[in-house]
Amino acid sequence: MKSSKIPILFLILALVSGCSGGGSSTPSPLITTELISIDVEPAISSILTGSTEQFTATGIYSNNTTTNLMASITWTSSAPDVATINSNGFTTAVSTATTSTTMIMARSGNTTGSAILTVTGGSAAPAGNVLPITVNGSLCSASTSAYYPNKPCVSVTVCNPGTSTCQKIDDILLDTGSFGLRIFKQALTIVSLTPIISGFGSVAECAQFGDGFSEWGPVQLADVTLGSETAKNVPIQVIDSTFGTIPSACGTPDTNPSVAGFTGILGVGVLIHDCGSACISDASNGIYYSCNGPACTGAAVPLTSQVQNPVTLLSTDNNGVIVELPTVPSNGSSSVNGILVLGIGTKSNNIPSGVTVYKADAVGEITTIFSSNYSGIIDSGSNGFFFTPPSAGLLPNCPSPNSAWFCPLSITTLSAKNAGASGSPSSDVIFQIGNFISLANSPNNVFSNLGGSAPGIFDWGLPLYFGRNICVGIEGKASGLGTGPYFAY
Repeated sequence: MKSSKIPILFLILALVSGCSGGGSSTPSPLITTELISIDVEPAISSILTGSTEQFTATGIYSNNTTTNLMASITWTSSAPDVATINSNGFTTAVSTATTSTTMIMARSGNTTGSAILTVTGGSAAPAGNVLPITVNGSLCSASTSAYYPNKPCVSVTVCNPGTSTCQKIDDILLDTGSFGLRIFKQALTIVSLTPIISGFGSVAECAQFGDGFSEWGPVQLADVTLGSETAKNVPIQVIDSTFGTIPSACGTPDTNPSVAGFTGILGVGVLIHDCGSACISDASNGIYYSCNGPACTGAAVPLTSQVQNPVTLLSTDNNGVIVELPTVPSNGSSSVNGILVLGIGTKSNNIPSGVTVYKADAVGEITTIFSSNYSGIIDSGSNGFFFTPPSAGLLPNCPSPNSAWFCPLSITTLSAKNAGASGSPSSDVIFQIGNFISLANSPNNVFSNLGGSAPGIFDWGLPLYFGRNICVGIEGKASGLGTGPYFAY
């Protein structure tokens, strides 16, 4: 659902595949009084090297009561070389870099809250494996973001391969539910990338996503810089609806960033390629095509020519990413800032602790148990929780034209269980769903309780990330958490 009048329903998944629920019974998903989030204050702060900051933690419960948790909280710093924190929430800035960032985490049981601390120091360079994330903030273009809640944006730099002709591009949607970089042709005003040839023509792709929309355009080579680390000769999709003749199976692809709601997509999910072995030998895969002039026909494409997660082509920090975002209150925020950390266990600022690892299957999905068993998708590119409600009475849909969203009379607290694709390990996730129309009519853009209907899957969208550090382990890549594909939080 894309409209200039209502917020966008955005489920950015990998290439669309069949998903179905099972028949396992679980306890009732409705919870009465549970700790659902931890508010860490100050939420965003900046101090000088050698300075200190006191953080506090307040528990927020499902009955909307709050409690001071300072006596029972466990504190950690995601980058202890930037700032350390003691058991009382007292931080000391130790970094000498010009600017460094760490996420301050407060944990009670399985519930976490977080804040962002920036340390300004001497002349050393900031960590090269960190990218800022702004959710509905400065890295998101105003021209594409109107009525688009929960939009996580990053910047990437693309260069003509092997040259210094480069262009930094903002408004790139951060998506852990897809794989590879895609940028609209309209944004590439400086670089002229190298086409990939397969057979008798240029490789093109139709990428179809879970929101029912698609992106069409050629696959070309670029050097891609994330933070200050560069991946060489990365196959990316240049989104261009004027390229060749769009196959009928691709529908009506997005024509420009304003229609799409973004200038590009950075897919940093758990898989390396966006199709993989299924597209190596089968020319009727429906994803890849070979175009000679206006004529485009289905094509089998080798892995080296398929759109690829650029993180995997970094020389270091190439085994995954960590997405770190702060807690968002139940009434929302206008915008929030976080960080995308490249690598897992490769540097002092990306060593996770106290997390549970959920192994994903061959298509990057885990198991979610919510009345029945569902394919679980952990997906920063989706802007809400999308699932089949346990009953229409508990989570009624909003009136048209917002009927894809939930509109309960009051904030509804629910519980689901996430498990590895094999069924273990497993743990409960407490989450809330608010009234979409009330949230959309507020002055805020970022919400922890936005949700809507999606049959046959359980899509843990961006709200799952608020107040958590979520690790995305890439297939075949090892870390201290194991070998991907996996998610961990």
